[in-house]
Amino acid sequence: MPSDQKVKATDAANELEERVIEIRRVSKVTKGGKTISFRAVSVVGNRNGKVGLGVGNAREVPQAIRKSIENAKNNIIEVPVRNGTIPYETIGEQDASTVLLFPAGPGTGVIASSAVRAVVELAGIDNILSKSISSTNVLNLAKATYNGLKKLRSPQEIAKLRDLTVKQVFFGAHEGV
Repeated sequence: MPSDQKVKATDAANELEERVIEIRRVSKVTKGGKTISFRAVSVVGNRNGKVGLGVGNAREVPQAIRKSIENAKNNIIEVPVRNGTIPYETIGEQDASTVLLFPAGPGTGVIASSAVRAVVELAGIDNILSKSISSTNVLNLAKATYNGLKKLRSPQEIAKLRDLTVKQVFFGAHEGV
C-alpha cells in the first residue's frame, strides 16, 4: 500500500521535508493467534544535499510513521550535488536490490521508480537517470539508493585525498601535455 504523503517540519535551522514511501501491514503468527502491526518507510531531506531514510514498526499507523520519521532524522547524510545532479555514476546495493545511478544533463528530470525518486528528490537532485536491477522491494530499493548516495564523494574531497587540485581531478593530472 504505497503512499506519498508530504509534510513539512522544522528541524533547528533546516527545513526538512518528510515523505512516507510505504505503509505495510505485517503480522506475526504465534500460538495465541496473529499479532498485527504496521511498518512505515519514510524519507526526510532539505532538498539541498541532505537526506535520511528510516523505518518504523508499531501497532498503529501514526506511531509507525512517527517512529520512521525520527529514525530517518537520525540517519541524515550529506550528498554532493553538482549542477542539480550527482558528480559521477554510482551503484547502490541492499540485499537483492541493486540501483544504478547516473548523472544527467539539465532538463532531464528524475528518471526513477517511486522509492528511488523519493530519496533523490529530497536530496535535492533534479536531473538523474536510474536503473533498478533484480528485486523491486520498496524498502530495499530505497536503502540501495541511500547506500549509493552515501558512497559519493565531492570533487573537493577526492582532490584532497589524492593531493591534486580540483581541476586536475576533472581534466587529468598530466603535466606538459
